[in-house]
Amino acid sequence: MALFPPTPVPTPRGAVLGTISTVAELGALVKCLRAQQHVTQQALAAFAGTGERFVVDLERGKPTVQLDKVLLVLDSLGLQLAVTER
Repeated sequence: MALFPPTPVPTPRGAVLGTISTVAELGALVKCLRAQQHVTQQALAAFAGTGERFVVDLERGKPTVQLDKVLLVLDSLGLQLAVTER
């Protein structure tokens, strides 16, 4: 349930956008995709039901971010979390 109209991105639906090994990498991906959609941190926080401080902390790679809120942010950007074997 993406809350933002997606900006055209040259990837097929369900495509893997990257492999994430650290919170910093996840934060960088969130920041990049948020910017591609021309959404401010404040707007993303409002749509995801989190505080702006949380989005800032997530994008900076704070290691203690709450997973439930991360999932809300990802959902708001039209993303989902997938876990695979290495």
